[in-house]
Amino acid sequence: MGLPFYKEQDQQMVHYTVEAILEGLKNSDNSVLEFVYRKYFPIVRFFVIKNSGTDEDAKDIFQEAMILMYKRLKDGTLDLTCAFKTYLYSVCRILWMRHLERRQIKTDDLSDNQVFIDIEDQIEDQVTEQERFRLYQKHFQTLHKDCQEILRLFLKKVPLKEIAQLVNIKSDKYLKKRKFECKETLTKRIQNDPDYKRLRNDS
Repeated sequence: MGLPFYKEQDQQMVHYTVEAILEGLKNSDNSVLEFVYRKYFPIVRFFVIKNSGTDEDAKDIFQEAMILMYKRLKDGTLDLTCAFKTYLYSVCRILWMRHLERRQIKTDDLSDNQVFIDIEDQIEDQVTEQERFRLYQKHFQTLHKDCQEILRLFLKKVPLKEIAQLVNIKSDKYLKKRKFECKETLTKRIQNDPDYKRLRNDS
């Protein structure tokens, strides 16, 4: 789910009801995503920057929050018992606290600019899942391009002979060996990451 980070003056803002926003997020409607960004991103940006973050950090957090809400809408676990703005801000707040903890920055005295609710217990599993995926992606991107391609194809369950043709490896035996080496490299890099140890302790 990509977010349209447009300038405020690009076009006039159309307004949506909460029901329309939730339905639009669930269906990845670009016009709704744009509306949500225009209306609520400045609030999140202000909060992140005021609490040791940058504009890029704010965009990342906003994107993560939208993905998390999208997943909860898809699996039917998003129970909105407050204003949409309050829920979105609360999710972003939890995600930013996690980021600050990873950077070993204290989160005891966060400066808040909005009302928030305590929903950490509700979204803890999804936040952890997203952190694990981010950790995987971080180290996957450091692999050699041929390793990335081999692992990607194996994950898609592409037949062995087809993978061999696509990556220009003639021997099935060597392809299996290469896949094992790539997977081992990725696993070691992930396990040596301090975030991996923290995620294991949290689970």
